[in-house]
Amino acid sequence: YEAKCVFCRISRREEPSTELLPCQYEDLVCFRDIRPSAPHHYLVVPVEHMGNCKTLRAEHLPLVKRMMEVGKAVLQKNNFSDLNDIRMGFHWPPFCSISHLHLHILAPASQLGFLSRLVYRLNSYWFIT
Repeated sequence: YEAKCVFCRISRREEPSTELLPCQYEDLVCFRDIRPSAPHHYLVVPVEHMGNCKTLRAEHLPLVKRMMEVGKAVLQKNNFSDLNDIRMGFHWPPFCSISHLHLHILAPASQLGFLSRLVYRLNSYWFIT
C-alpha cells in the first residue's frame, strides 16, 4: 500500500467519489476512467500496489488473465456484448500517468475518436495490448 498512490486509495475505498464496480476477485478492483475515451472505459487495478506494466513477469500471467476476465465481465454487465469491438491494454512507461498497474478496457473500440485512436493504438510504442 502506498498512501500517495490514488489507485491504492481507490482500491481501499478511501476515495468516496470513485464508485467500484462489481468484481469477481478480491485482489482486483474495477472502476470507470475519469477521462473516458469510449462509451465504456474502465480500469482494472490490483488491490496490492504493483508498479507499471514493465514490472510484469511470466508469473504475473494469471493476474493479467484475471484482469482481462474482469474487464469482459464488466462490459457484459453493462450490456456490451460485442467482445470483438473492444480494446484492452497497458500504457508503456513513460506514457502512464499513474505508476500502479492498471488495465484499460475500452468499448466499442470502433467509436474511439481520432486522439483516442492514437493514445490507445494497438501495440504501439506507448500502448501494449
